[in-house]
This record gives sequence, C-alpha cells and structure tokens, in this order.
Amino acid sequence: MTSAFQRDSSVVPDPSVADRFLSDIPSTWSAPNVPQGGISLAAATRAMGAALGDTPMVLRSVSCVFAEPVEAGPAEIDVTVLRQGRSVAQVTATMRTPGRQAGLTAIAVFGTSRPGFEFTDVSPPAFPDPASLPRFRDGIPEGIEWEEDFGPFSIWEHHIEGRPVVGHPPWEDYVPTTSERQNLQRFDETPRLADGTIDPLALVCLCDTMPAAVAERLGQPIDHDWYGPSADLTVHITGVARSEFLLTRNFARRATDGYASVEIELWDPTEGLVAYGTQTMVFAFANGIPEGEQRFPLDLRGASTNAGGVTSF
Repeated sequence: MTSAFQRDSSVVPDPSVADRFLSDIPSTWSAPNVPQGGISLAAATRAMGAALGDTPMVLRSVSCVFAEPVEAGPAEIDVTVLRQGRSVAQVTATMRTPGRQAGLTAIAVFGTSRPGFEFTDVSPPAFPDPASLPRFRDGIPEGIEWEEDFGPFSIWEHHIEGRPVVGHPPWEDYVPTTSERQNLQRFDETPRLADGTIDPLALVCLCDTMPAAVAERLGQPIDHDWYGPSADLTVHITGVARSEFLLTRNFARRATDGYASVEIELWDPTEGLVAYGTQTMVFAFANGIPEGEQRFPLDLRGASTNAGGVTSF
C-alpha cells in the first residue's frame, strides 16, 4: 500500500481480541466533522477481506448503515464470516469508535470470477478532457460575488480533486430541470494495486458523494442551509478501474418525508461502468425547516405536482 487512501484505510489485527481489527483514519478525511462514510466503510471492508485470508475472491458488493458517527482516530472493527465457500463469501463487520456501542455496520459479498453473460444496459456518459475543465479547488471565479456558508470539507482539500462536467455551481442562479450531476474525480495519490488497477475500495469511497444531486434539483437561490447526512450506503463493484480520473454520474430519484433516495454511477473511460451506489440520506437544516412551497424545487413552486404520487401544498 503506497497511497494516502490505502495507508489511511489500512487495518491490523487486534492481538488481544479474536476477529477484531484496528484502524486509524485521520481527520483530513472529514466531511465535514468526522471521516467521510466512504473511507470508513472502505476500512471496514478491508477488515472483512482480511478475515477471509488468502483467497482469490474479490469484493462484489458492500452495504452498511450508519448508526453512529465513527470519529477520526482509532477505531475497532469486529468481523464475522457468515459463510466462506469455494467461490463466494458473505461477511459482516461493525466499526466503532472505542467505548461506543454503535458505529457503522456492514455486510459484504466477495466472490471469484465465474462464467456468465456480459452486457451493460446503461448508456456511458461522454468523458471530457480533464484539462478542459476547472477544478473545484480553484474556488470562485473572479468577478463573482458570493459568500460561502462554510469552507470545503477536508477530504476535498487534502485527498480528492473534483472537476465539474454537468451541473451548476452554488453561486449560479438557475431554475432546475434535473438532479443529474457529473464530475471527474481523482485521488491526489492514485490508489493502485500491484497489477496497476485502482484499489476497488477507493471506488467505495468515491461513491459516497451523492447529496450534490439533491442540490442540483433544488436550484438556486435556496432559502435554507441544509446538509445531507447518510443513513446508509450500498456499493456494487461492477468492473476494474484503471484510469486516474473517473467520472461520477449522480441522480436523486425522490425526496420526501425528510429523506432522499440518491444513486451514483462510476465510469472509467476505457473499462466502462466500474461501480454503482445507492444511498438514503436525511435532511438536516441550519436555519429553520422549509415549509409550504419552500419544500419544493424552484421549478415546482407556485404550482401543484402529482409526480411520484405527491401533491404539493
């Protein structure tokens, strides 16, 4: 392991407790106050893989619920191998800050390569030249007057670079038509395996970037400052990634009752769809709860809608 992602999501067996692994994720991965759920899930999944020992099985899918935040610094990961066959294994893990009863609890499927059908039934997005795009780290363009409510999360400052492909920046006033956002993303230190491919656990981390689709669907300007903590996260590893830059395509299927269902695709320019994720996020508000028409995207305000079986107002 050579990249910051691989070092910081590494685990070691606890010599004093059977089936327990220890991790230590630094605060530079915070988003915003504790390490991003994706890297915490990556560490828990790394522990589950380690519990299987020397095996040709690789990660196929992992799903978790976030019952309590896992703080930066030392964490415990208790692993149970539910079943380990010749070609498929199912494993669970709970990762928590020492002294806490809960944290994130995950279940993963590992499997060998096996014969089967081959197709991809979603259309690939256009993959632009990264050099043609601005970086999120470049900040607000000259001549734009816009005051940020909070600075960028540590994870974006120290570890992951993003470049916008489809969508609107927060300082641009617009009426929304879709929740779709696309970004090119790469790690500052590309996490590669010995064969040169991208560490699949890095794809788990990149998939935990979904709330932006909700922001895109709402439009600007919005009356309420909000944040979207994750209630769960599921990632399917569908291919092998090789490119330094990967393209994320992000949607929000529905928001209602204080929750949003969001999804993300992760594309490699030559290998195709390499990961797919879904998530339930909850809404947290900093300056009051939206009421009436403020609960709806800008294009739906002032009119009723029956989309999805919901009638406004």
